Amino acid sequence: MGKFFLFSILWWLTGSPFAALIIILLVLYFLDLRFVRLLPDITKPYRRWRRLSALTNLLRLNPHDTTAKLEAARLLMEKKQFSVALSYLEEVASVMEDSPEYLCDKGTCLLKVGRVEEGLRLIEQALKVNPRVKYGEPYLRVAEAYAKLAQMEKALASLEELAKMNMSSCEVYYKQGELYAELNQKEKAKQSYREAVEVYRVLPPYKRRLERRWALLAWLKK
Repeated sequence: MGKFFLFSILWWLTGSPFAALIIILLVLYFLDLRFVRLLPDITKPYRRWRRLSALTNLLRLNPHDTTAKLEAARLLMEKKQFSVALSYLEEVASVMEDSPEYLCDKGTCLLKVGRVEEGLRLIEQALKVNPRVKYGEPYLRVAEAYAKLAQMEKALASLEELAKMNMSSCEVYYKQGELYAELNQKEKAKQSYREAVEVYRVLPPYKRRLERRWALLAWLKK
């Protein structure tokens, strides 16, 4: 009733039902962006493009800026431009070769461009140094790779290693559940979704905003 009343008021103010509907949808979108984050952020591609442009200009002036290259590589990975990201990562290999985060990023790029054995080796090397690197997400990358190779036992073993860890990322638990579901491990998938919801309940307020989308998706599936 309240929504219909609001729609009627907006229709009266704008003189158009279509304009009123657009305003309501925009309000709902920004409320979601502020409190739920279930819908994608439509401004993110633009902000990412601007940042990549700035990094490109920075690297023209200082081609040896390792930090800029790492940030550019991660932004390109978000855009799924893994071959370009890999070229940046390879340029800083001599400086970053002992960093677990770097090894995971490079290993992921190698997996995505088809160099699976090299990618798995780097990610497993990173996990030996720090099993909790990137909140356990590398275990998902390894499991995905083995699943694509039809090596289901190794895929499940990687997920089991992740399951032993007490992670604080709803996103990782949700993605773990998705992968279990793909491997026809339905009960384990449900357990992962439950873990995502339980983790969300004990997170501090500032972290809940970042993880709310994944907790809600997990709650819908569990």
